[in-house]
Amino acid sequence: MNASTDTVVAGHGPYFSFGRPLRFAGEGFTASDKEPFAYRWYDRDRLVLGRRMEDQLRFAACYWHSFVGNGTDAFGDPTFARPWHGSGDPMRQAQHKADVAFEMFHVLGVPFFTFHDRDIAPEGRTLAESNDNVRRIADVFERKMAQTGVRLLWGTANLFSHPRYMAGAATNPDPDVFAYAAAQVRNALEVTQRLGGANYVLWGGREGYETLLNTDLKRELAQMGRFLAMVVEHKHKIGFTGQILIEPKPAEPTKHQYDFDVATVYALLRSHGLEREVKVNIEQNHALLAGHTFEHEIALAQALGIFGSMDMNRGDEMLGWDTDQFPNNVQHVALALYQVLRGGGIGVGGLNFDAKLRRQSIAPDDLVWAHATAMDICARALLVAEKMVVDGALQRHVEARYAGWEAERGRAILDGRLSLVELARDVEQRGLEPQPRSGGQERLEHLVASYL
Repeated sequence: MNASTDTVVAGHGPYFSFGRPLRFAGEGFTASDKEPFAYRWYDRDRLVLGRRMEDQLRFAACYWHSFVGNGTDAFGDPTFARPWHGSGDPMRQAQHKADVAFEMFHVLGVPFFTFHDRDIAPEGRTLAESNDNVRRIADVFERKMAQTGVRLLWGTANLFSHPRYMAGAATNPDPDVFAYAAAQVRNALEVTQRLGGANYVLWGGREGYETLLNTDLKRELAQMGRFLAMVVEHKHKIGFTGQILIEPKPAEPTKHQYDFDVATVYALLRSHGLEREVKVNIEQNHALLAGHTFEHEIALAQALGIFGSMDMNRGDEMLGWDTDQFPNNVQHVALALYQVLRGGGIGVGGLNFDAKLRRQSIAPDDLVWAHATAMDICARALLVAEKMVVDGALQRHVEARYAGWEAERGRAILDGRLSLVELARDVEQRGLEPQPRSGGQERLEHLVASYL
Protein backbone atom coordinates (compact mmCIF):
# COMPACT_ATOMS: atom_id res chain seq x y z
CA MET A 1 0.00 0.00 0.00
CA ASN A 2 1.27 3.47 -0.85
CA ALA A 3 1.58 5.65 2.25
CA SER A 4 0.42 8.66 0.28
CA THR A 5 -3.05 7.25 -0.26
CA ASP A 6 -6.01 8.48 1.76
CA THR A 7 -6.19 5.17 3.62
CA VAL A 8 -3.12 6.04 5.71
CA VAL A 9 -3.28 8.86 8.24
CA ALA A 10 -0.83 11.70 7.79
CA GLY A 11 2.28 11.14 9.88
CA HIS A 12 1.74 7.37 10.14
CA GLY A 13 2.73 4.48 7.97
CA PRO A 14 0.49 1.56 7.09
CA TYR A 15 -0.95 -0.03 10.20
CA PHE A 16 -0.94 -3.59 8.84
CA SER A 17 2.08 -5.44 7.45
CA PHE A 18 0.26 -6.68 4.33
CA GLY A 19 1.72 -4.72 1.46
CA ARG A 20 -1.20 -5.15 -0.93
CA PRO A 21 -4.74 -6.50 -0.99
CA LEU A 22 -5.10 -10.21 -0.36
CA ARG A 23 -5.52 -12.21 -3.54
CA PHE A 24 -7.34 -15.37 -4.49
CA ALA A 25 -4.75 -18.11 -5.05
CA GLY A 26 -6.92 -21.22 -5.20
CA GLU A 27 -7.23 -24.43 -3.27
CA GLY A 28 -3.58 -25.45 -3.71
CA PHE A 29 -2.11 -22.29 -2.14
CA THR A 30 0.73 -22.86 0.33
CA ALA A 31 1.66 -20.03 2.71
CA SER A 32 5.17 -18.58 2.60
CA ASP A 33 7.13 -15.83 4.30
CA LYS A 34 6.62 -13.60 1.28
CA GLU A 35 2.88 -14.20 1.15
CA PRO A 36 1.57 -15.60 4.43
CA PHE A 37 -2.07 -15.59 3.36
CA ALA A 38 -4.12 -15.75 0.19
CA TYR A 39 -7.74 -16.74 -0.26
CA ARG A 40 -8.17 -20.40 -1.11
CA TRP A 41 -11.95 -20.29 -1.56
CA TYR A 42 -13.08 -16.65 -1.73
CA ASP A 43 -13.03 -15.99 -5.46
CA ARG A 44 -15.27 -12.96 -5.61
CA ASP A 45 -16.05 -13.24 -9.32
CA ARG A 46 -16.87 -16.95 -9.30
CA LEU A 47 -20.49 -17.60 -10.18
CA VAL A 48 -22.53 -19.36 -7.50
CA LEU A 49 -26.07 -20.18 -8.64
CA GLY A 50 -25.74 -17.51 -11.31
CA ARG A 51 -24.45 -14.71 -9.07
CA ARG A 52 -20.94 -13.57 -8.24
CA MET A 53 -19.66 -14.97 -4.97
CA GLU A 54 -19.12 -11.44 -3.67
CA ASP A 55 -22.77 -10.64 -4.33
CA GLN A 56 -24.00 -13.87 -2.71
CA LEU A 57 -22.05 -13.18 0.48
CA ARG A 58 -21.86 -9.36 0.70
CA PHE A 59 -19.23 -9.42 3.46
CA ALA A 60 -19.05 -6.54 5.92
CA ALA A 61 -16.50 -5.68 8.61
CA CYS A 62 -17.92 -4.09 11.74
CA TYR A 63 -16.42 -0.96 13.25
CA TRP A 64 -17.08 -1.66 16.93
CA HIS A 65 -15.26 -4.89 17.73
CA SER A 66 -12.51 -4.26 15.18
CA PHE A 67 -11.59 -0.66 15.96
CA VAL A 68 -13.32 0.23 19.23
CA GLY A 69 -12.77 -2.99 21.18
CA ASN A 70 -9.75 -2.79 23.45
CA GLY A 71 -9.44 -6.38 24.69
CA THR A 72 -10.99 -5.79 28.08
CA ASP A 73 -13.17 -8.37 29.77
CA ALA A 74 -15.11 -8.58 33.01
CA PHE A 75 -11.97 -9.51 34.94
CA GLY A 76 -9.18 -7.73 33.07
CA ASP A 77 -7.93 -4.41 31.77
CA PRO A 78 -7.50 -3.59 28.05
CA THR A 79 -4.86 -5.55 26.16
CA PHE A 80 -5.08 -3.92 22.71
CA ALA A 81 -2.75 -0.92 22.48
CA ARG A 82 -4.26 0.85 19.47
CA PRO A 83 -2.87 4.29 18.57
CA TRP A 84 -6.35 5.87 18.72
CA HIS A 85 -7.09 4.53 22.22
CA GLY A 86 -6.32 6.56 25.33
CA SER A 87 -5.81 10.30 25.73
CA GLY A 88 -5.69 12.74 22.86
CA ASP A 89 -8.02 14.85 20.77
CA PRO A 90 -11.12 12.63 20.33
CA MET A 91 -11.92 13.78 16.81
CA ARG A 92 -8.32 13.33 15.66
CA GLN A 93 -8.43 9.82 17.11
CA ALA A 94 -11.67 9.21 15.23
CA GLN A 95 -9.95 10.31 12.00
CA HIS A 96 -7.02 7.99 12.72
CA LYS A 97 -9.45 5.13 13.36
CA ALA A 98 -11.17 5.78 10.03
CA ASP A 99 -7.84 5.74 8.20
CA VAL A 100 -6.93 2.37 9.68
CA ALA A 101 -10.41 0.95 9.12
CA PHE A 102 -10.34 1.73 5.41
CA GLU A 103 -6.80 0.41 5.18
CA MET A 104 -8.08 -2.92 6.52
CA PHE A 105 -11.10 -2.89 4.19
CA HIS A 106 -8.64 -2.34 1.32
CA VAL A 107 -6.34 -5.19 2.38
CA LEU A 108 -9.24 -7.63 2.82
CA GLY A 109 -11.13 -6.57 -0.27
CA VAL A 110 -14.29 -6.52 1.84
CA PRO A 111 -17.10 -4.71 -0.02
CA PHE A 112 -19.04 -3.35 3.00
CA PHE A 113 -18.69 -2.07 6.55
CA THR A 114 -21.08 -1.39 9.44
CA PHE A 115 -21.03 1.00 12.41
CA HIS A 116 -22.75 2.40 15.48
CA ASP A 117 -22.71 6.18 15.72
CA ARG A 118 -20.59 6.08 18.89
CA ASP A 119 -18.06 3.79 17.20
CA ILE A 120 -17.09 6.33 14.61
CA ALA A 121 -17.20 9.59 16.57
CA PRO A 122 -16.93 10.65 20.22
CA GLU A 123 -19.83 11.73 22.37
CA GLY A 124 -19.89 15.50 22.88
CA ARG A 125 -21.07 17.69 25.74
CA THR A 126 -24.55 17.84 24.20
CA LEU A 127 -26.53 15.68 21.81
CA ALA A 128 -26.22 18.37 19.15
CA GLU A 129 -22.43 18.22 19.47
CA SER A 130 -22.44 14.42 19.44
CA ASN A 131 -24.57 14.32 16.30
CA ASP A 132 -22.34 16.89 14.63
CA ASN A 133 -19.28 14.76 15.42
CA VAL A 134 -20.94 11.83 13.65
CA ARG A 135 -21.74 13.96 10.61
CA ARG A 136 -18.14 15.23 10.45
CA ILE A 137 -16.76 11.71 10.36
CA ALA A 138 -19.41 10.89 7.76
CA ASP A 139 -17.70 13.56 5.62
CA VAL A 140 -14.50 11.54 5.94
CA PHE A 141 -16.34 8.33 5.09
CA GLU A 142 -17.83 9.86 1.96
CA ARG A 143 -14.37 10.66 0.61
CA LYS A 144 -12.94 7.28 1.50
CA MET A 145 -15.93 5.37 0.12
CA ALA A 146 -15.64 7.27 -3.16
CA GLN A 147 -11.91 6.46 -3.38
CA THR A 148 -12.12 2.79 -2.41
CA GLY A 149 -15.54 1.65 -3.59
CA VAL A 150 -16.33 0.25 -0.12
CA ARG A 151 -20.02 0.64 0.71
CA LEU A 152 -22.11 0.84 3.86
CA LEU A 153 -24.15 -2.27 4.63
CA TRP A 154 -25.84 -0.66 7.59
CA GLY A 155 -25.62 1.97 10.27
CA THR A 156 -27.13 2.06 13.74
CA ALA A 157 -27.19 4.08 16.95
CA ASN A 158 -25.64 2.97 20.22
CA LEU A 159 -28.58 3.10 22.64
CA PHE A 160 -27.08 0.88 25.33
CA SER A 161 -23.59 1.96 26.49
CA HIS A 162 -24.24 5.32 28.18
CA PRO A 163 -25.66 5.27 31.74
CA ARG A 164 -28.73 7.17 30.50
CA TYR A 165 -29.77 3.93 28.82
CA MET A 166 -29.28 1.65 31.83
CA ALA A 167 -33.06 1.02 31.91
CA GLY A 168 -33.43 0.88 28.15
CA ALA A 169 -33.97 3.45 25.43
CA ALA A 170 -37.38 2.98 23.79
CA THR A 171 -38.57 1.02 26.83
CA ASN A 172 -37.18 3.41 29.45
CA PRO A 173 -39.59 4.51 32.22
CA ASP A 174 -38.48 8.12 31.60
CA PRO A 175 -39.96 9.68 28.41
CA ASP A 176 -37.01 12.10 28.29
CA VAL A 177 -34.69 9.17 27.65
CA PHE A 178 -37.07 7.92 24.93
CA ALA A 179 -36.92 11.35 23.30
CA TYR A 180 -33.13 11.52 23.54
CA ALA A 181 -32.84 8.09 21.90
CA ALA A 182 -35.24 9.13 19.14
CA ALA A 183 -33.12 12.20 18.38
CA GLN A 184 -29.98 10.06 18.27
CA VAL A 185 -31.61 7.55 15.90
CA ARG A 186 -32.83 10.30 13.61
CA ASN A 187 -29.27 11.49 13.10
CA ALA A 188 -27.87 7.98 12.63
CA LEU A 189 -30.60 7.07 10.14
CA GLU A 190 -30.05 10.22 8.12
CA VAL A 191 -26.28 9.67 8.09
CA THR A 192 -26.88 6.08 6.95
CA GLN A 193 -29.06 7.36 4.11
CA ARG A 194 -26.48 9.98 3.15
CA LEU A 195 -23.76 7.30 2.93
CA GLY A 196 -25.93 5.05 0.76
CA GLY A 197 -26.52 2.43 3.45
CA ALA A 198 -28.50 -0.60 2.31
CA ASN A 199 -30.06 -1.10 5.76
CA TYR A 200 -30.56 0.52 9.15
CA VAL A 201 -30.41 -1.71 12.25
CA LEU A 202 -32.06 -1.30 15.64
CA TRP A 203 -30.32 -3.41 18.26
CA GLY A 204 -32.24 -3.23 21.53
CA GLY A 205 -29.25 -3.86 23.74
CA ARG A 206 -31.13 -2.94 26.90
CA GLU A 207 -34.72 -3.12 25.66
CA GLY A 208 -35.81 -5.59 28.33
CA TYR A 209 -36.00 -5.95 32.07
CA GLU A 210 -34.08 -7.31 35.04
CA THR A 211 -37.10 -7.95 37.27
CA LEU A 212 -40.86 -7.75 36.86
CA LEU A 213 -41.05 -6.28 40.36
CA ASN A 214 -40.35 -2.82 38.93
CA THR A 215 -41.51 -3.34 35.32
CA ASP A 216 -44.74 -2.52 33.50
CA LEU A 217 -44.23 -5.00 30.68
CA LYS A 218 -47.33 -4.04 28.68
CA ARG A 219 -46.38 -0.36 28.78
CA GLU A 220 -42.80 -1.03 27.70
CA LEU A 221 -43.90 -3.16 24.76
CA ALA A 222 -46.20 -0.32 23.66
CA GLN A 223 -43.30 2.13 23.92
CA MET A 224 -41.06 -0.12 21.84
CA GLY A 225 -43.73 -0.49 19.19
CA ARG A 226 -44.23 3.27 19.00
CA PHE A 227 -40.48 3.84 18.72
CA LEU A 228 -40.26 1.40 15.81
CA ALA A 229 -43.22 3.04 14.12
CA MET A 230 -41.58 6.46 14.44
CA VAL A 231 -38.41 5.15 12.78
CA VAL A 232 -40.43 3.66 9.92
CA GLU A 233 -42.41 6.89 9.53
CA HIS A 234 -39.19 8.91 9.32
CA LYS A 235 -37.70 6.43 6.85
CA HIS A 236 -40.56 7.11 4.46
CA LYS A 237 -40.52 10.85 5.14
CA ILE A 238 -36.87 11.23 4.11
CA GLY A 239 -37.09 8.69 1.29
CA PHE A 240 -34.69 6.14 2.73
CA THR A 241 -35.04 3.05 0.54
CA GLY A 242 -33.05 0.61 2.70
CA GLN A 243 -34.42 -2.03 5.02
CA ILE A 244 -35.14 -1.37 8.69
CA LEU A 245 -33.83 -4.31 10.71
CA ILE A 246 -34.11 -5.55 14.30
CA GLU A 247 -31.45 -7.85 15.69
CA PRO A 248 -32.95 -10.49 17.99
CA LYS A 249 -31.16 -11.38 21.23
CA PRO A 250 -32.63 -13.27 24.20
CA ALA A 251 -30.65 -11.91 27.14
CA GLU A 252 -27.40 -10.23 28.18
CA PRO A 253 -27.11 -7.55 29.28
CA THR A 254 -30.71 -7.64 30.54
CA LYS A 255 -32.28 -10.76 32.03
CA HIS A 256 -35.01 -10.85 29.38
CA GLN A 257 -35.11 -8.79 26.19
CA TYR A 258 -38.20 -7.99 24.17
CA ASP A 259 -36.43 -9.00 20.94
CA PHE A 260 -35.74 -12.51 22.33
CA ASP A 261 -35.75 -14.38 18.98
CA VAL A 262 -37.26 -14.23 15.50
CA ALA A 263 -40.67 -15.46 16.66
CA THR A 264 -40.81 -12.88 19.46
CA VAL A 265 -39.81 -10.06 17.12
CA TYR A 266 -42.47 -11.14 14.63
CA ALA A 267 -45.12 -11.09 17.34
CA LEU A 268 -44.05 -7.58 18.32
CA LEU A 269 -44.14 -6.41 14.70
CA ARG A 270 -47.57 -7.97 14.08
CA SER A 271 -49.00 -6.37 17.20
CA HIS A 272 -48.04 -2.93 15.84
CA GLY A 273 -48.75 -3.54 12.15
CA LEU A 274 -45.06 -3.37 11.20
CA GLU A 275 -44.48 -6.89 9.86
CA ARG A 276 -44.17 -5.55 6.30
CA GLU A 277 -41.91 -2.67 7.28
CA VAL A 278 -39.27 -4.25 9.52
CA LYS A 279 -37.10 -7.34 9.02
CA VAL A 280 -34.52 -9.11 11.18
CA ASN A 281 -30.74 -9.23 11.28
CA ILE A 282 -29.96 -12.70 12.65
CA GLU A 283 -26.83 -13.63 14.59
CA GLN A 284 -25.71 -17.21 15.19
CA ASN A 285 -24.57 -16.60 18.74
CA HIS A 286 -27.88 -14.98 19.67
CA ALA A 287 -29.78 -17.86 18.09
CA LEU A 288 -27.88 -20.35 20.24
CA LEU A 289 -28.49 -18.33 23.40
CA ALA A 290 -32.23 -18.45 22.60
CA GLY A 291 -32.08 -22.25 22.34
CA HIS A 292 -32.18 -22.37 18.53
CA THR A 293 -29.81 -23.13 15.68
CA PHE A 294 -28.69 -20.44 13.27
CA GLU A 295 -30.45 -22.18 10.38
CA HIS A 296 -33.70 -22.42 12.39
CA GLU A 297 -33.83 -18.67 12.87
CA ILE A 298 -33.04 -18.04 9.20
CA ALA A 299 -35.68 -20.52 7.99
CA LEU A 300 -38.30 -19.14 10.38
CA ALA A 301 -37.60 -15.56 9.34
CA GLN A 302 -37.97 -16.58 5.69
CA ALA A 303 -41.22 -18.43 6.43
CA LEU A 304 -42.58 -15.31 8.15
CA GLY A 305 -41.34 -12.96 5.43
CA ILE A 306 -38.98 -10.96 7.67
CA PHE A 307 -35.51 -12.26 6.78
CA GLY A 308 -33.17 -9.34 6.19
CA SER A 309 -29.49 -9.86 7.01
CA MET A 310 -26.99 -11.83 9.13
CA ASP A 311 -24.27 -11.26 11.69
CA MET A 312 -21.65 -13.90 11.08
CA ASN A 313 -20.04 -15.04 14.31
CA ARG A 314 -20.18 -17.97 16.70
CA GLY A 315 -20.25 -18.79 20.38
CA ASP A 316 -17.99 -21.08 22.32
CA GLU A 317 -19.69 -24.46 22.77
CA MET A 318 -18.42 -24.65 26.35
CA LEU A 319 -19.49 -21.15 27.38
CA GLY A 320 -23.02 -19.87 27.85
CA TRP A 321 -22.67 -16.26 26.85
CA ASP A 322 -22.14 -14.08 23.80
CA THR A 323 -18.45 -14.65 22.98
CA ASP A 324 -18.63 -13.17 19.45
CA GLN A 325 -15.97 -15.35 17.85
CA PHE A 326 -15.17 -15.52 14.14
CA PRO A 327 -16.76 -18.50 12.34
CA ASN A 328 -14.56 -21.56 11.84
CA ASN A 329 -16.96 -24.46 11.24
CA VAL A 330 -17.71 -25.09 7.56
CA GLN A 331 -20.67 -27.39 8.18
CA HIS A 332 -22.41 -24.97 10.56
CA VAL A 333 -22.02 -22.09 8.12
CA ALA A 334 -23.04 -24.25 5.14
CA LEU A 335 -26.29 -25.28 6.83
CA ALA A 336 -27.11 -21.62 7.42
CA LEU A 337 -26.20 -20.56 3.88
CA TYR A 338 -28.23 -23.45 2.46
CA GLN A 339 -31.31 -21.91 4.05
CA VAL A 340 -30.32 -18.49 2.71
CA LEU A 341 -29.90 -19.80 -0.85
CA ARG A 342 -33.13 -21.78 -0.71
CA GLY A 343 -34.92 -18.62 0.33
CA GLY A 344 -33.63 -16.67 -2.66
CA GLY A 345 -30.36 -15.27 -1.32
CA ILE A 346 -29.23 -12.53 1.03
CA GLY A 347 -30.92 -9.69 -0.90
CA VAL A 348 -29.72 -6.26 0.23
CA GLY A 349 -28.51 -7.73 3.51
CA GLY A 350 -25.10 -9.28 3.99
CA LEU A 351 -22.76 -11.28 6.19
CA ASN A 352 -21.48 -8.88 8.81
CA PHE A 353 -18.57 -10.04 10.96
CA ASP A 354 -19.89 -8.99 14.35
CA ALA A 355 -16.92 -10.79 15.85
CA LYS A 356 -13.96 -9.78 17.98
CA LEU A 357 -10.41 -10.91 18.50
CA ARG A 358 -9.57 -12.99 21.52
CA ARG A 359 -7.99 -10.99 24.33
CA GLN A 360 -4.51 -12.37 23.65
CA SER A 361 -4.60 -11.61 19.91
CA ILE A 362 -2.97 -8.23 20.31
CA ALA A 363 -1.08 -7.79 17.02
CA PRO A 364 -2.66 -5.47 14.42
CA ASP A 365 -2.31 -8.19 11.76
CA ASP A 366 -4.51 -10.46 13.88
CA LEU A 367 -7.45 -8.32 12.71
CA VAL A 368 -6.66 -9.13 9.09
CA TRP A 369 -6.08 -12.83 9.77
CA ALA A 370 -9.34 -13.16 11.69
CA HIS A 371 -11.46 -11.56 8.98
CA ALA A 372 -9.67 -13.16 6.03
CA THR A 373 -9.84 -16.71 7.39
CA ALA A 374 -13.51 -16.21 8.28
CA MET A 375 -14.23 -14.98 4.76
CA ASP A 376 -12.55 -18.07 3.34
CA ILE A 377 -14.55 -20.34 5.67
CA CYS A 378 -17.80 -18.69 4.53
CA ALA A 379 -16.80 -18.92 0.86
CA ARG A 380 -16.07 -22.62 1.21
CA ALA A 381 -19.36 -23.10 3.05
CA LEU A 382 -21.20 -21.25 0.27
CA LEU A 383 -19.84 -23.71 -2.28
CA VAL A 384 -21.00 -26.60 -0.09
CA ALA A 385 -24.44 -25.01 0.18
CA GLU A 386 -24.50 -24.61 -3.60
CA LYS A 387 -23.85 -28.36 -3.98
CA MET A 388 -26.73 -29.07 -1.62
CA VAL A 389 -29.08 -26.88 -3.65
CA VAL A 390 -27.97 -28.13 -7.08
CA ASP A 391 -28.03 -31.79 -6.10
CA GLY A 392 -31.53 -31.35 -4.67
CA ALA A 393 -31.53 -34.59 -2.66
CA LEU A 394 -32.43 -32.86 0.60
CA GLN A 395 -35.26 -30.94 -0.99
CA ARG A 396 -36.58 -34.04 -2.74
CA HIS A 397 -36.72 -35.83 0.60
CA VAL A 398 -38.70 -32.95 2.13
CA GLU A 399 -41.09 -32.85 -0.81
CA ALA A 400 -41.68 -36.58 -0.63
CA ARG A 401 -42.31 -36.37 3.11
CA TYR A 402 -45.10 -33.81 2.60
CA ALA A 403 -46.43 -35.18 -0.70
CA GLY A 404 -49.80 -36.01 0.82
CA TRP A 405 -50.49 -32.33 1.38
CA GLU A 406 -50.16 -31.71 -2.36
CA ALA A 407 -52.82 -34.34 -3.13
CA GLU A 408 -56.50 -33.45 -3.34
CA ARG A 409 -57.37 -34.37 0.26
CA GLY A 410 -54.46 -32.40 1.70
CA ARG A 411 -55.30 -29.32 -0.36
CA ALA A 412 -58.97 -29.55 0.61
CA ILE A 413 -58.00 -29.49 4.31
CA LEU A 414 -55.75 -26.45 3.95
CA ASP A 415 -58.15 -24.62 1.64
CA GLY A 416 -60.96 -24.91 4.18
CA ARG A 417 -63.12 -27.13 1.98
CA LEU A 418 -63.40 -29.76 4.72
CA SER A 419 -64.87 -28.99 8.13
CA LEU A 420 -63.91 -30.77 11.33
CA VAL A 421 -67.12 -32.85 11.14
CA GLU A 422 -66.59 -33.76 7.48
CA LEU A 423 -62.98 -34.71 8.10
CA ALA A 424 -63.91 -36.85 11.11
CA ARG A 425 -66.70 -38.61 9.13
CA ASP A 426 -64.31 -39.28 6.25
CA VAL A 427 -61.75 -40.90 8.56
CA GLU A 428 -64.41 -43.09 10.20
CA GLN A 429 -65.84 -44.21 6.87
CA ARG A 430 -62.44 -45.07 5.42
CA GLY A 431 -61.46 -47.02 8.52
CA LEU A 432 -57.78 -46.55 7.72
CA GLU A 433 -55.02 -46.39 10.32
CA PRO A 434 -52.17 -44.03 9.30
CA GLN A 435 -48.82 -45.82 9.15
CA PRO A 436 -45.73 -44.05 10.56
CA ARG A 437 -42.94 -43.35 8.08
CA SER A 438 -39.28 -42.77 8.81
CA GLY A 439 -37.92 -39.24 8.83
CA GLY A 440 -34.50 -40.57 7.82
CA GLN A 441 -32.57 -38.07 9.92
CA GLU A 442 -29.35 -40.07 10.18
CA ARG A 443 -29.26 -40.70 6.43
CA LEU A 444 -29.75 -37.00 5.74
CA GLU A 445 -27.03 -36.02 8.20
CA HIS A 446 -24.66 -38.39 6.37
CA LEU A 447 -25.72 -36.81 3.09
CA VAL A 448 -24.83 -33.36 4.40
CA ALA A 449 -21.44 -34.61 5.53
CA SER A 450 -20.81 -36.02 2.04
CA TYR A 451 -21.04 -32.53 0.53
CA LEU A 452 -18.15 -31.23 2.65
